[in-house]
Amino acid sequence: MPAHGKGAHMSLKPVLDQIDSDLDAAMERLFDLLRIPSISTDPAFKGDVDRAADWLVSDLDSIGITATKRPTTGHPMVVGHVEGNGPHVLFYGHYDVQPVDPLELWDRDPFDPAIEETPKGRVIRARGASDDKGQLMTFVEACRAWKAVHGEMPCRITFFFEGEEESGSPSLIPFLKENADELKADIALICDTGLFESRAPAIMTQLRGLLGEEIVLTGPSKDLHSGMYGGAAMNPIRVMSRVLANLHDDTGRIQVPHFYDGVPDLPPEIKAQWDGLGFDYAGFLGDVGLSKPAGEQDHTALEMIWSRPTAEINGIKGGYTGDGFKTVLPSKVSAKVSFRLVGQQDPHALREHFREWVKTQLPEDVTAEFHAHGASPASQMSTDHPAFEQTRAVLGEEWGEEAAFTGCGGSIPVAGYFKTYLGLDTMLVGWGKDDDQIHSPNEKYDVESFHKGIRSWARILDAIR
Repeated sequence: MPAHGKGAHMSLKPVLDQIDSDLDAAMERLFDLLRIPSISTDPAFKGDVDRAADWLVSDLDSIGITATKRPTTGHPMVVGHVEGNGPHVLFYGHYDVQPVDPLELWDRDPFDPAIEETPKGRVIRARGASDDKGQLMTFVEACRAWKAVHGEMPCRITFFFEGEEESGSPSLIPFLKENADELKADIALICDTGLFESRAPAIMTQLRGLLGEEIVLTGPSKDLHSGMYGGAAMNPIRVMSRVLANLHDDTGRIQVPHFYDGVPDLPPEIKAQWDGLGFDYAGFLGDVGLSKPAGEQDHTALEMIWSRPTAEINGIKGGYTGDGFKTVLPSKVSAKVSFRLVGQQDPHALREHFREWVKTQLPEDVTAEFHAHGASPASQMSTDHPAFEQTRAVLGEEWGEEAAFTGCGGSIPVAGYFKTYLGLDTMLVGWGKDDDQIHSPNEKYDVESFHKGIRSWARILDAIR
């Protein structure tokens, strides 16, 4: 056990024992929060989002954490502070939830939480159980146990809870800018992720960025009869098909010039960790009726998902697509293309490279217009901070499997914002499982995830203090 400064006298074991004995009460507290329908995207629930913020302020106050509800132009933030020795950590979670539609697909009231027995074990069934109220409360409950046993926290902690994550976080960047001095810490912690393959603890260190582009190609000035104009008139669908087909070569490599500028090689030690995870790509693809990884063929399936950039065609629209048949040459065709970005890829530069690349492939009678749909860079967490290795070591003790530094195919923008506006590296650790059905009907959070998640945070706080 670490022995640093004034906190060296604090033992971990009684904290873990306190967590075990207090689990039922901890779940009741979580249930109280889950009963509040804090749906941030629907104005009809504005009062409930506000009520959830008040609940969190009260709960933090109950364990000696000075907390306040901070107004924004949208939903409020909750900020709390507790003094302590050792490093200063900023813990982030969000208390708003997704809408519940379609309600008829739920097996019970989504805001009437309950414990259910399933073939895989006991679960907490409710909207927000996994994303993110249950995850947020694992950290709060770990702090509660430390305070109950030792009368103080193992380190200095700032709590930062957002009420707009599920509605695009419109107030987040202004709030970070205005309160940067108050929120700065040594490292940020986020609990909004999951276990690897629902079994092994994972510390997420790579998040891909996202760039969206819509292409609209125009050929003739109006839709044409293919019998009268076919062969003589240029069909923009034909042009679009060729452009999109040229995005990848036969090995899966993306053909846009300068696309790979800023794409790093995977460090050998991280590659070794990933290879050791034993990822079942055949099962992963087999679950959706596929069999062979389709990305860059000189990389593993995990690398394709976590550390390699992508270009994907998300939709094509043009011509007649209704029932029956219509022999038309369309005037316009559109396609939506998204890029997942890694490393130092510049989304704004890439947007321009992509547009120029498309234009070079257009014949004389076809013109292009482009519509931008978002541009966010990738986030790469430095693992130089000792908390990363300390956390990796103690998570294996709790879960029985060695933790790994992993990547994420999706994007969690707040981690990048912490780096940009607070200068903080972020450690993303979570206890969700692949079948938690977040954003879907019948969302759940395993009781095991909640219990072990609390114990895991207690271990992490002990390790990094």
